Amino acid sequence: MSIYNFRVKYRSGDSISLSAYKGKAMLIVNTASKCGFTPQFAGLEQLNQDYKDQGLQVLGFPCNQFANQDPGDDASIKAFCKTNYGVTFPVFTRIVVNGVNEHPLFTHLKNSARGLFWSRRIKWNFTKFLVDHEGNVVKRYAPTTKPEKIRRDIEALLAKT
Repeated sequence: MSIYNFRVKYRSGDSISLSAYKGKAMLIVNTASKCGFTPQFAGLEQLNQDYKDQGLQVLGFPCNQFANQDPGDDASIKAFCKTNYGVTFPVFTRIVVNGVNEHPLFTHLKNSARGLFWSRRIKWNFTKFLVDHEGNVVKRYAPTTKPEKIRRDIEALLAKT
């Protein structure tokens, strides 16, 4: 199955197919507003600004599975991201990334790029997945990996397109 087969929801309730991003590289991240890694929003937005014209799209997916670190409703999450970090990249409706109710997109991402010791499970907020312009998941990054550390991989990937 291709990443382009998945649909995700905006806060408005409208859904979109990831095929809308066909031809672009994507950095897909499960996010949280009250996490020690929340300041990574600034770095993610910087990557989005620096590379959007070259074909990168950052996509944020709020998740409340880890220590209740994104308990707000969709509107408050969106306002938090915009007000505190100037986020302009799409931040979709809150989702589940592990377990029986996990979003199929994250099942696909986890099966395509495993974590430490080949684990499929997402361990915490701000796990990141780099997807190439053909929809292939090329790399997974731990929550501790700061966005600026992904810059070289993004540049190498964009150079191939």
